[in-house]
Amino acid sequence: MIKIQILGTGCGKCTKLYKNTKMAAIESEIEFEIEKVTELKDIMAMGVMTTPALVVDGELKASGQLLSVEQIEEFLKQ
Repeated sequence: MIKIQILGTGCGKCTKLYKNTKMAAIESEIEFEIEKVTELKDIMAMGVMTTPALVVDGELKASGQLLSVEQIEEFLKQ
């Protein structure tokens, strides 16, 4: 099972990244768990200074950008 985390305080881009990520995971037909991390102290503890951010299995994949479904699918295949 892949653990996916979306880091962000709840802004529009963070919400859209969550939706795109969920869609990418479903389309990839993988077993996944998705979590929103919204507490600023938790986000900063992960070394992220700009949101939204995408973390897959503990590895930061992108920060400060809104990824497309296709871009996220590429990260999930790795």
